[in-house]
Amino acid sequence: MVNYNISLEGKTVLVTGAAGFIGSNLVKRLFNDVPGIRIIGIDSLNNYYDVNIKFERLQQLNDLVAKLHPGKDEREKYWKFVKGNIADMQTLNHLFAEEKPSVVVNLAAQAGVRYSITNPDAYIESNLIGFYNILECCRHHHVEHLVYASSSSVYGSNKKVPYSTDDKVDNPVSLYAATKKSNELLAHAYSKLYNIPSTGLRFFTVYGPAGRPDMAYFGFTNKLRRGEKIQIYNFGKCKRDFTYVDDIVEGVVRIMQHAPEKADGEDGLPIPPYKVYNIGNNNPENLLDFVDILQQELIRANVLPANYNFEKYKELVPMQPGDVPVTYADTTPLEEDFGYKPSTSLRDGLRSFAEWYAKYYGTATTIVK
Repeated sequence: MVNYNISLEGKTVLVTGAAGFIGSNLVKRLFNDVPGIRIIGIDSLNNYYDVNIKFERLQQLNDLVAKLHPGKDEREKYWKFVKGNIADMQTLNHLFAEEKPSVVVNLAAQAGVRYSITNPDAYIESNLIGFYNILECCRHHHVEHLVYASSSSVYGSNKKVPYSTDDKVDNPVSLYAATKKSNELLAHAYSKLYNIPSTGLRFFTVYGPAGRPDMAYFGFTNKLRRGEKIQIYNFGKCKRDFTYVDDIVEGVVRIMQHAPEKADGEDGLPIPPYKVYNIGNNNPENLLDFVDILQQELIRANVLPANYNFEKYKELVPMQPGDVPVTYADTTPLEEDFGYKPSTSLRDGLRSFAEWYAKYYGTATTIVK
């Protein structure tokens, strides 16, 4: 077990992608659990998916801060949100100089494997230029710890499972994966050159309430609700290590509090204060089983009527470009260093999503046969 060497109490923390799925849940958790924390959030609020969900997340954060810190001046002391793009160095540099964050959590990125095939520019801008800007700002503003999102996509088509952070990841099968691997390489170089403590987190298929509509479980739900067919790739033979968002956030909060130690090697030069961890459920689920549990929970939450004919709306199709047949996280280092392993069951997680969906979009009003 590592010792925590960073206290978050009373610190200023910058969270990029603060209106995003993981980012907003992280901000919420930090405000609820860390006394006196000050959080600066930045997000471009782009329209990659329904921006109203991002506004809804921000409203929940504003309501939480108002509850914890009544009074406008008090709220502004602890929470500041900036609409901006991390690819804009002028905006980012000004933010670092003005707010002086001690810890940076970079969750801003263009996500999605398939979208990277049709719109590669967005990935270069956000995931490469934006991440470079973050590194430069951390370098010049003496940040104590940079925590950043990587992805299980970096494992590409590796056949060895479970995926270990010791595995070679030199064969990405999508531009998205390539940009995330590039983030890890850039962070390593900056840790080596400038002694910046950095920790990369390879997330495995994150899901939950108010998630990203481009993710399978959300897209399936939207289509089923409209009476449209859902396509299940690789003829249903895919397996995914689905990880509930609260489990991801728990891991991020623990890791934020331990920056990799600075040390010198035998040559007198700094050993990079650099680490990478998997955060996954360590329990890959078959996609067909996943869909079966999802439909049960959607009926239970009355998102879909009890007599919905699922077989009519399922279509088994071949693998799509950039996809991989299985994701499976080896979380041993996370358990050994932080005493933590994600544990939310797929049923519990999808139940929470279905209940949120019913509240946000409404329940079934017609019988679909």
